[in-house]
Amino acid sequence: MDAPTTTSSAGSDGSGGNSGDWGWFTPSRKPADDRRAPDQQSEERAPSRPVNPIRPVGTEADRRTPPAAAPAPGPGAGDRGTDDRRPDDRRAPGPAARGSEEHQRPDEVAPAPQDVRPGPDSPFAVPETASPDAILLRRTMAEVEPISDKVTSYFYALLFVQHPELRPLFPAAMDAQRDRLFKAILTAARLIDDLDILTEFLTRLGRGHRKYGTQPEHYPAVGECLIGALTRYAVSTWSDEAEAAWVRAYTQISQIMIDSAAEDELIAPAWWQAEVVGHELRTHDIAVITVRPDQPYPFLAGQYTSLETPWWPRVWRHYSFAAAPRSDGLLSFHVKAVPAGWVSSALVHRARPGDVIRLGPPAGSMTVDHASDNGLLCLGGGTGIAPIKALVEDVADHGRNRPVEVFYGARNDHDLYDIDTMLRLAQKHPWLAVRPVVSDGPTNGLSGRLPDAVRQYGPWNAFDAYLSGPPGMIRSGVDALMGVGIPSHRIRHDSIEELAAAAE
Repeated sequence: MDAPTTTSSAGSDGSGGNSGDWGWFTPSRKPADDRRAPDQQSEERAPSRPVNPIRPVGTEADRRTPPAAAPAPGPGAGDRGTDDRRPDDRRAPGPAARGSEEHQRPDEVAPAPQDVRPGPDSPFAVPETASPDAILLRRTMAEVEPISDKVTSYFYALLFVQHPELRPLFPAAMDAQRDRLFKAILTAARLIDDLDILTEFLTRLGRGHRKYGTQPEHYPAVGECLIGALTRYAVSTWSDEAEAAWVRAYTQISQIMIDSAAEDELIAPAWWQAEVVGHELRTHDIAVITVRPDQPYPFLAGQYTSLETPWWPRVWRHYSFAAAPRSDGLLSFHVKAVPAGWVSSALVHRARPGDVIRLGPPAGSMTVDHASDNGLLCLGGGTGIAPIKALVEDVADHGRNRPVEVFYGARNDHDLYDIDTMLRLAQKHPWLAVRPVVSDGPTNGLSGRLPDAVRQYGPWNAFDAYLSGPPGMIRSGVDALMGVGIPSHRIRHDSIEELAAAAE
């Protein structure tokens, strides 16, 4: 799982509430949009096979006093470097080393689960309407969240030692992967009572994981090692009831992901090959890269994709599309090389026309509602101007004269690398206004922080807001926009968690 909204849970027998050939770890239903001929559908249906539920690792006694401490795979858990950095050690983890463990389950009787309760300000606070399973899950999560590095490192050590065949599916350096995995699991478990949001979240994860080569048979191993890690570190909240709740939750989570991947397989490839056909260096560390996919790539302006280079296999990074869909099928990205960056540095300084990269499926909901008459208030910082430019082109392509106000932020005039393009668009379309905002040094535009500049203009009560840029800019921008009266449901931006994990 990466680094990835029900009151009812699947039974603990591993059936997932289904019967017949479509069991727990096979698609539980035939995809609705099956475009194959009926005879092909029947021939390709998954064969009936016994399904085993996930099992805790070891016996109950072994889990309560583990004799060995497993090392963290890849760089140490304390290495919190940028997600886009080179590994110091690309060796696969070896067997668990014997020795003392800082956080062991004590021999004495642990406190009862109800003795550990998330506080009211905790992200795992228990709603009054929470189901019994959700209460148990949130208490476990509240306990292990402060030691998430230990839990996820131990999980991966279990996974790679007990299932070494899965190691090639993961990148060489596991520091960022550990963060993504834990956040995805916690997010899914926290949303277990909200089926609609949970399904939307996991559907995207399930489809996205196809590019890693994830198969249905991999999920039991992951669940087995997840239970093993939680058993070891949830000292106060773990019990037979908590374990059963986690088994039910993981069964539901994995089934949604497996089903979404099976449906997506009928209509889209796991990834697209794309040839670099253009590479323009705008500054010493920013390049505009244009690629030609090997087959049609459907997406919407404002979305982003994951990208893998041939120089760093299995290392994927998120980049927004810098143009609306084009008739020639070409795709453009704005890439900034970060210090010690793997993918970003390779794309800026190494990639050349003729190189072939891989693209994952499109994602993101920062798209234009063309049924609305509201104007667009767009804040783009740094390379975050790329999807803003795509949104402007999308409005132009639909031929409606909706007002669009763009605030383009940078540290200095030199960093406004795409200002000429944006000003040309403004000259062509009278409904578009572009205002550069520079935070440091002299400028011909506005001086100061991007959110402060937005406050000088307005009113914005008839506008929908779009933000793209570094996580800090998005956080301050959202606060500023809500402060001038734009409700949160009319403010759109990419996931801050994904932005923080990806290179700019």
